[in-house]
Amino acid sequence: MEERINTIKDLDIEEREEVFVDIARALEHTARDAFIEGDRHYAAMSTNMAEAIRINADELARDDLRNAERVLQQATAMIAQFKAVHPYPLVSMAVH
Repeated sequence: MEERINTIKDLDIEEREEVFVDIARALEHTARDAFIEGDRHYAAMSTNMAEAIRINADELARDDLRNAERVLQQATAMIAQFKAVHPYPLVSMAVH
């Protein structure tokens, strides 16, 4: 994913849009893990950011690339922060 962020200027519009959709999926995944682990604040922030990125993916891919890069950097920073605090992924989501 870091490769894509570094070369976002070299991508065409469809590829940029795919990057935004991928980052939104990653944010949703970490939001689900955070919610299960009890970190509701991060889960809400991550879900909201993923939703905003998904809704505006087309505009982000077409408009100002500097702002698009900034959004991607913030999203990857949120994911990295979560992974730093929770380095071990969930093995099971069984509910009893």
